[in-house]
Amino acid sequence: MPKQNDLSRCLITLEQDRTLIAVVEMGQASWLVAGIVPGLNRCPLKKIAADGDGLLRLLHRWRNEAAKAGRAIDRIAVAYEAGRDGFWLARWLRAQAIEAYVIHPSSVPVPREHRRAKTDRLDTELLKRAFVGWLRGEPKHCSMAAIPTLEDEDARRPGRERQTLVGERTRILNRLKANLARLGIRGFRPNLARAEGQLEALRTPEGAAIPKNTLAEMRRDMGRLQIVKRQIKEIEKTRAQRLSKEPSEQRDAMVRQLGRVVGVGIETADMLVQEVFSREIRDRRALARHAGLTGAPDESGQRRRERGLAKAGNSRVRRGMIELAWGHLLHQKDSPLTEWFWKRASDGRGATRKTMIVALARKLLIVLWRLATTGETPAGLRLRPAA
Repeated sequence: MPKQNDLSRCLITLEQDRTLIAVVEMGQASWLVAGIVPGLNRCPLKKIAADGDGLLRLLHRWRNEAAKAGRAIDRIAVAYEAGRDGFWLARWLRAQAIEAYVIHPSSVPVPREHRRAKTDRLDTELLKRAFVGWLRGEPKHCSMAAIPTLEDEDARRPGRERQTLVGERTRILNRLKANLARLGIRGFRPNLARAEGQLEALRTPEGAAIPKNTLAEMRRDMGRLQIVKRQIKEIEKTRAQRLSKEPSEQRDAMVRQLGRVVGVGIETADMLVQEVFSREIRDRRALARHAGLTGAPDESGQRRRERGLAKAGNSRVRRGMIELAWGHLLHQKDSPLTEWFWKRASDGRGATRKTMIVALARKLLIVLWRLATTGETPAGLRLRPAA
């Protein structure tokens, strides 16, 4: 029996004579719309401006053409590939009583020629083929992305912004340290609050002061560093204030529940809840696929080899869970998962530990998912006292 949240196939019976099907190849300046219109011998293809109202007028025009040809249109289905424009168009079309879907680009099969022709027109043909197969209910013909609400997308912004800012902070610090190393200055910590006032006192091994242009560059970098650090603190302070109150949303309650696990910080707990646990996950296999913690086997004839992680899921969750798995070995030394890991990595080989840490991350993700969604606490997992 198909699951209601199974996005690999359509659960609505397709009546192709009464359904207008359209796909959109979206660009920054214009969109190319291809359709399958009942009653028309041609397959219309129209280039329009990047505008939702223009797309809606085109769909209504095609529906009127189908009516003139004697075909009454009861259903309009539109699809486009996930990309830079995100999900706003799908939400807007659904508000206009039009079925809208967002296709995972990696799930659309493409020709395997070495130098295949690639144009927007050919891309729309591939999208039409994949979309029609999906509408017919063919399993795994292509996959659709779950369309989040505007509130869901907005809830992820603080964590993603903080991740970007932390990366920017690291880049600035590395640039400052590289400038100091180029002059032969060691042991200076540019991330300290009083570091900018100590720059003029620094001396190279020859006893010379920092050159004026380099000094000016470093002062500008330190100014940017202070701005980035202040913005990171603002995000963390806002989140702490939200969680310190009585949780008004299920997500806040889930974050506080995960934060009780020894070795799991609030930042990691918030990332897991906003990125994956707040979604409707079908089962543990779908959870592992969403996190990109599944393998990529390569089997052909007698050849059998594993190419490592598929990396097709959420990279933030994947990186966070692998880091959390290493921390779990340190902070939860007596847990069953830690014992399971060391039993299988007892040969001491680095390659074995590298493989098993991914398996541990997958198991730990399932444990935390069940804890956050059902409150199920596995035996042996240390928890902090409830606040």
